[in-house]
Amino acid sequence: MRDSAIRTSIPATPSIHYVADVSIVGMLRLTMSTTQKSSILNILAQAVRPSRFIVMLKKIGRRFFDNDGSLSNDENLNWLKSNKTDFEQLANSLDADLWVESKSAAEIIEQQAHEALERIEHNLGGGGAYPFLYFLTRYMAPDSVVETGVAAGFSSFSILSALDKNGNGKLFSSDFPYFRLPNPEQYIGIVVPEALKDRWELHIDGDEKNLPRILSNTDSVDIFHYDSDKSYSGREFAMSKIVDRLSANGILLMDDIQDNSFFHDWVQTAKPETWFVFEYENKYVGMVGTPSRRSD
Repeated sequence: MRDSAIRTSIPATPSIHYVADVSIVGMLRLTMSTTQKSSILNILAQAVRPSRFIVMLKKIGRRFFDNDGSLSNDENLNWLKSNKTDFEQLANSLDADLWVESKSAAEIIEQQAHEALERIEHNLGGGGAYPFLYFLTRYMAPDSVVETGVAAGFSSFSILSALDKNGNGKLFSSDFPYFRLPNPEQYIGIVVPEALKDRWELHIDGDEKNLPRILSNTDSVDIFHYDSDKSYSGREFAMSKIVDRLSANGILLMDDIQDNSFFHDWVQTAKPETWFVFEYENKYVGMVGTPSRRSD
């Protein structure tokens, strides 16, 4: 859907006001870089769409007024460090040969993804612990995987590659466009090859709208990967929707748990039977549940 054009006009006000306006615009032109001006224009273009504006407003509010949890940043980091384990060691203990396959697949995914990103001018960032996501998807052979936070699509690429290798399963993804970029929808999952998209259902209206839609289309969730709104309340909302929909042997992964103490608070309150903390590229990932192979 094309956004409505933003029309502006200069009102018939006294000339002194007009001169002042021009001076302000001139100052902005001098002090703002081309990138900054472009970002502001792109944000405004997204904000005129009511559904986008509400999500953007909530994101801004959470950035400044959200709860950080029961622990300070230092306390949370100390807790994560004292509880971390090695996901490579876990993967090797489950299936060493499959872990070798997963690392090889991740190298190919990374190479193809970076080739795709080189063709665009914007920096969309990299991926998370996608070698482990590939491994889990291959090992568990899930029917249904749900992820939040697609971005360029490294994790989506990994999960879809594993589902394709399994010959079974579907990925449901929730995201919200990069509102600082022009026509931002085109960049969501940009590294995912067209050949893998048959198993992919992508929603881009933000988690609060996307997750209920996704959950209405699937009976249960075998793997849930959270990598979207890193605020405490954003995580809290997603968990409130997902936990009861996890399958009997379902796995939950949450990225960047060093940003606040939500994961710590949740495992202390919910007391799941098994949970893990992994370190990956100087960040932390939480996992709830123990991976198991399908019985059928």
